[in-house]
This record gives sequence, structure tokens and C-alpha cells, in this order.
Amino acid sequence: MLTRVAYRINATLERYIPEQRLFLKSDTDTRFIRLRPTTQLIAMTGGAMFVAWTIVATAVLMMDSIGAGSSREQSQRQQAMYEERLNALSADRDLRAEEAARAQERFNLALAQVAQMQSRLLASEDRRRELETGIDVIQSTLRRTIVERDEARMRAEEATMALAASTGSARTEEGREQDVADTLAILTEALGSAAQERDLMEAAAEKSAERVESVMAEKRAIERQNDEIFAKLEEAVTVSMEPLDNMFRDAGLSPDDLLSAVRKGYSGTGGPLSPISMSTSGARITPETARANAILQGLDRMNMYRIAAFKTPFAMPVNTPVRFTSGFGGRNDPFGRGWRRHEGQDLAGAYGSPILATAEGVVTFAGWESGYGRLVKIRHEFGIETRYAHLSQIRVNVGDRVSRGDRIGDMGNSGRSTGTHLHYEIRIGGEAINPMTFIKAARDVF
Repeated sequence: MLTRVAYRINATLERYIPEQRLFLKSDTDTRFIRLRPTTQLIAMTGGAMFVAWTIVATAVLMMDSIGAGSSREQSQRQQAMYEERLNALSADRDLRAEEAARAQERFNLALAQVAQMQSRLLASEDRRRELETGIDVIQSTLRRTIVERDEARMRAEEATMALAASTGSARTEEGREQDVADTLAILTEALGSAAQERDLMEAAAEKSAERVESVMAEKRAIERQNDEIFAKLEEAVTVSMEPLDNMFRDAGLSPDDLLSAVRKGYSGTGGPLSPISMSTSGARITPETARANAILQGLDRMNMYRIAAFKTPFAMPVNTPVRFTSGFGGRNDPFGRGWRRHEGQDLAGAYGSPILATAEGVVTFAGWESGYGRLVKIRHEFGIETRYAHLSQIRVNVGDRVSRGDRIGDMGNSGRSTGTHLHYEIRIGGEAINPMTFIKAARDVF
């Protein structure tokens, strides 16, 4: 049965694939090899399978090559875009810092102008009081001279009447007339001097009044200029204060609590700006003094904000190009352990990149810790702690005091990590918070 089936198969194949003979000829003999239809079919099938496998493998390799090339190009484009964004942010930060420096210079210049104008205003007040005193003296002298003149006229009239009525004198009529003439001449001379002195006093009084009016006009001009300067200073303080308030609130910190802590730590004599106070003589506080006090209080608040910002981690822990890989919150564990909580921000960069302290503080831990690898912990003010993990090298020791921007280690791949990156944490009161809130808040201001 099997033989007949094989025969039929062979006969069928011979219709399409006839038997072939391969002759091998030598010098003395000729031989041939018979290629049956079945053998030819097997050889053709094997060749076809080999060619098909070659085509499929080549296509797979080409697809992998094209896919890898596009992924690299896309990664390079994303990296270039991120670097451009970082450069733009850095330029914007430098511009904001330059604007803040110029604003501080304008503050100082305006404050110096306020001090100069205050001095000029006080000097003008002193001159006005002196002129008013002089005018009072002149008017008093003029009134006294007029009274004396009137009394002299009355005495002259009385003397004339007395001479005219006296008949029992031993003197002759001619002598009496001569005495009356002499007396009248003396009185006339005295009255002329009094009138001249009165005219001089009136001219001096008019000049004094003009001078007082000029001083008052100058005082009003100075007051208007002071009002403009105070308005600009108040506006500048308000505009500069609002971004700082928003920065601390966006970071989840209470500005009032921060300022209270700074005020307690910097309460010694000769600290930040002090407001203008009343003199020991009990002088009245003017509206200009009250406005100056308010401006100085605003500048003092800005100064305390500056101290708080310097002691708070409002900075990037790296100054080289990085990629934000894994953010704060829930994520799939990179080692396949399911959904896990991630309590920091991962920043992937070049191996050995400098890791910088984001605020001044004291190093409380510098060594190996399970999961973190090489880890540095820094304690800052206001109950804040920062952590820098997976380092390749640690450059500080426990107890060291560091400032913002100090290099504390190098980026690495130690501990539970899948590649070179920095795991950056911020904790307040021991509770982890999103570091990007601090980074974004500082980026919007600085």
C-alpha cells in the first residue's frame, strides 16, 4: 500500500519535475548522479526557506536600525530642546537678578534723595521760623517808633502852648520865639528820622514777606517732590513684595511664620533697617515721617525675605544639563515591584556632574544608606531637610556647614538605581514634599 502511494506521488512529481541526471566526466570514465523528483523538491523547498528566512531577517534588522535611528534622533531633539529651555531659563533668571539689582540701586538712590530733601525741608523750616521771628521784631519796632513819634508830637504841641501862655518869664519875647523855633527844629529832625526809620522798616517787612512767600513756595515744591518720591518708593516696595509672598506660599510655607523666625534670629542691636522714630524732645510725627516709616518697614520685610530665601532651598541641585525623569508621587517601580510611592525628584545627567547644596545648612548624614546608595542629608532652617542620593562620590562630612552652591558630591548610580541620576528630596518636619514646588517658585522670582 505504501509503495503504491509513493509510486503515485513520484509519478505525479515527474510530470512537473522530471528526473534529472548530473554527469561527472573524468579523463577515463563518465559517471552520473540521478536527481529524483523528490530530491529536487526537497532541495527547492530548502532553498526557498533559506531565501525567505534571509529576506525576513534582513527586514527585521532594517526595521530595528530605522527604529533605533529615529529614537536616537528624537532623544537628541528632546535633549536639544531641553538645553535650549534651560539656557532660556538661565538667561531669564540672570535678567531678573539684574533687574532686582537695578531696583535695589534705584531704592538706594531714592532713599538718599529722600534724606537730602528731608534735610532741605528741615533747613527751609528753620529759615522760615527765623524770618517770621525777624518780621515780628521789625513790626514790634515799627509800632514802638510810631508810638514814640505820636508822643513827641504831643509834647511839642504842649510845649508850644506852654510857651505861648507863659507871660511871667524874665526872658524877652524874641528869646521865647527863638526857643520855640529851636524846639520845633529838634522835634522836626526827630520826626524825620523816625519817618525814615519807619520807611526802612516797611521796606524790610515787604522784603521779608516776599522771602517768606518764596520759602513757602519752595517748601510746597519740595513737598510735592517728596510726595512723588514716596509714591514711587511705595509702589516699588509693593511690586517687589508680592512675588516674594507668592514664592513662599507656592512652596507651601507661611510667609508670616518665616518672617517671625527670621525676626527672632536677627533681633540683636543694629540689625536690619530701623524705622524713623520720634525725637527725645517729643516732636510731632509728620505725615512724611509716617510714610517713610512704612517704606522702611517694607524694606525691612524685604531684607528678612532675602534672609529667609537664602536659608530655604530655592535653587537647582545641579548646574549642568539634566533630564527630569521620575517625579514626586506614585509610579511603577523600575525594578518591577508594582505601584510605589516616590518621595523625590529624579534628575538624570552625566556621570560625575557636580551636586550642589540648594541652601545653607549643616550636614547631618554623609554615607551609604540602603536604597539611597551614597547619600547626603543637610538640615536647613525652619525645619527643612534636603537629601541627595545615588551619588558616585561624597565631598562633605557630617557636621560641615555648607552654603548655597557649595559642591557636596558627584552624580552617580549607587544604591537602588537603574542609571546615572540624582534623587533629590525636600522634607519639612520629616514629611516629604514635592521638590518641584520649590524649584518652580524660585524660577518664577529669581
